[in-house]
Amino acid sequence: MPGGIWALGLGSMFMDISSELVHSLLPLFMVGVLGASMVTVGVVEGVAEATAAVVKVFSGALSDYLGKRKFLLVLGYGLAALTKPMFPLATSMTWVFLARFADRIGKGIRGAPRDALVAEITPAALRGAAYGLRQALDSVGAFLGPLLAVALMAWFANDVKAVMWVAVLPAFIAVTLLATAVREPAGPRRSAEGRAPLTLADARRLPRGYWLIVVTGAVFTLARFSEAFLILRAQDVGLALGVVPMVLVVMNVAYAAIAFPAGAAADRFGARRLLVLGLAVLVASDAVLAFASSPVPALAGAALWGIHMGLTQGLLSKLVADNAPAELLGTAFGLFNLASGGALLLASVIAGSLWSAWGAQATFAAGAVFAALAALGIAADRAGRRQP
Repeated sequence: MPGGIWALGLGSMFMDISSELVHSLLPLFMVGVLGASMVTVGVVEGVAEATAAVVKVFSGALSDYLGKRKFLLVLGYGLAALTKPMFPLATSMTWVFLARFADRIGKGIRGAPRDALVAEITPAALRGAAYGLRQALDSVGAFLGPLLAVALMAWFANDVKAVMWVAVLPAFIAVTLLATAVREPAGPRRSAEGRAPLTLADARRLPRGYWLIVVTGAVFTLARFSEAFLILRAQDVGLALGVVPMVLVVMNVAYAAIAFPAGAAADRFGARRLLVLGLAVLVASDAVLAFASSPVPALAGAALWGIHMGLTQGLLSKLVADNAPAELLGTAFGLFNLASGGALLLASVIAGSLWSAWGAQATFAAGAVFAALAALGIAADRAGRRQP
């Protein structure tokens, strides 16, 4: 595995330690401290993720145009690091929204160039494993962050703001690591000089197989709303405030354990079975969370959620890379994430509205229905779909 993949993965790990430390407490902060409603949580989370998706289109296309990925990668991580002090300083939902908005802009700037860079520095036969490894390391950070939050909540006597200040350090470690350890691939580079500006014609050059992957990714995301609702569900069924971040610990341990083997399997086997299996696991997760009445089933549902993510996310990234022209990798990942981000916005708003109107069971039951319909559609659609 190329060293650059390890550097990208470790950078993602440190940034996720920072981000998930904050995000594991943020829903509780919004609802318990600032008095936000469930609909407001859904809107904030959905708009934040949709913003990242929109920015990814422009950053991905710009990285194709410039022929350079690392500058945008470090810029995005740097902006995310600068937002971390804004969360503990927030005194209103407006400040929380602005902090989340800026943080997700940083995510949007770095996302598509990073995913394109993974494809460029990895042999095609190892792409599934490479995406799986990067996401596995990312998920290690995503469970270390909430685990650290649990320990710090005990240390600081449930002072949420004090705990959030700790998130600043790993964020800047991530930026330093990526700035010094990531190298763009050697060889002739494309240059913006003499090229016409990017136009819609570039998107039209993307093949039909790629657009099928975009639709598939959007359907997956529509069936999976923001993870903030996992945290709120755990608190809803009685998990103590100080250990609520354990929901994300459990979810991301499962994610990290599955992501690399699932990515390696994607290099050897057809995609459809893994996609359908991932959706089946999501249906099971939603069902468990819908009927949970105590913390143990809620944690089991979170673990199934993480297994679903591990089975599908690296696979979808591999499919995008395999179905897009090399000179349009950044654009391809940007458009893919735009569609998924729009679906996440819609899914999160629907989830918050259902929770407010009919309770948590309605939210997770609706997620199970969407996931089941998506699984049935993929299983039935055999004609015309490329089998990697």
